[in-house]
Amino acid sequence: MKILTVVGARPNFMKAAPIIAAINERNQELARGAEPESDAAAEQIQHVLVHTGQHYDEFMSGSFFTDLNLPKPDVHLGIGSGTHAGQTAEIMKKYEEIVMNEKPDLVIVVGDVNSTVACALVTAKISFDTAGKRPLVAHVEAGLRSFDRTMPEEINRIVTDHISDLLFVTEESGLVNLRKEGIAAEKVHFVGNTMIDSLLAFRGRADSSTKLEELGLRKNKSVAKYALLTLHRPANVDNRETLENILAGLLELGKDCPIIFPVHPRTQKRIEEFGIELNAGGVSDGNGAKLAGIHLTDPLGYLDFLCLMKNASLVVTDSGGVQEETTCLGIPCVTVRENTERPVTVEKGTNIIAGTSREGIRAAIRTQSQRHASASAPMHWDGKAAGRIVKVLAQAVARERQLPRPVLT
Repeated sequence: MKILTVVGARPNFMKAAPIIAAINERNQELARGAEPESDAAAEQIQHVLVHTGQHYDEFMSGSFFTDLNLPKPDVHLGIGSGTHAGQTAEIMKKYEEIVMNEKPDLVIVVGDVNSTVACALVTAKISFDTAGKRPLVAHVEAGLRSFDRTMPEEINRIVTDHISDLLFVTEESGLVNLRKEGIAAEKVHFVGNTMIDSLLAFRGRADSSTKLEELGLRKNKSVAKYALLTLHRPANVDNRETLENILAGLLELGKDCPIIFPVHPRTQKRIEEFGIELNAGGVSDGNGAKLAGIHLTDPLGYLDFLCLMKNASLVVTDSGGVQEETTCLGIPCVTVRENTERPVTVEKGTNIIAGTSREGIRAAIRTQSQRHASASAPMHWDGKAAGRIVKVLAQAVARERQLPRPVLT
């Protein structure tokens, strides 16, 4: 059987890497004579990795492949940046040629980026023959909802879930959301979180990172107190007032400890456009008024970032994945958004939703700074999600081969 996996952006790599590793492990076990899931699912999986190039530079893509032991992509579409419509359309056009040539039995899409919805749409509507045969669509990280349709990712999630044949859920809220939206229960599988699979697999290796020493944060095995900041969502960085409010909300924290800020290229561009000066003392506005004691770095590879995250006293972020990782690591997290599609990180984890006002951010940081958080693993966040997924995939393909499948119109 042939399975094709699509990745396009950094979060995709962390979610896909454990699945690819689990496929390889399953193939090795079958080669050694292990019992298959069923007689129909006894054959090995031929895997094809397609990188759309939605994140296309070395900082945002290349180093993650090395850090996560991801194989070199079999196909690189080289899409690059663009508007939502332009980027999505380019992915669809180029990906269609690939899926028609490869004719996989199943396509895995992960997360909620434009590559996810673009490739799911093409796969769901394609036809290999007059009988309407097409690949199954499997969505990893299904069912998450922020209930904020101004977020492009929310639209991607909803559309992808409703055209997928297999939906792999990371937390119980996903089960509730999909049930309310009328998704058939037999399509939905609560397997856990492959991003946490990566975290648990690589957190030991992250100790070999020298990033703390390079930043002057670790001397003689002693780590200084610091906070970690990530900002990349357009709603936060494309509006000058919002971005300045977030930075101003960090002023009090910046006086207490250094704030390390690996800058996303989009955020870097906006900081320059808005005249926010970067200097050795931190971040200042165009008038020289100091906003926060923030120390900027280039974007980091997976292991360097994981090292910084696991040793931080506090993390401030607008990233969904970071909310999950800090929950698992037991690091207090302040999310600078009005909502989250990952409520388990608030209910059972270490996360607090601060909004984007400076007052809300300051209050949330004060609360979290007093918190003695401990690691909390929600159900199935045990490092074994990918193995569960691969078992379901093999069985689904085996069943599907016994039934003709109509194409969606």
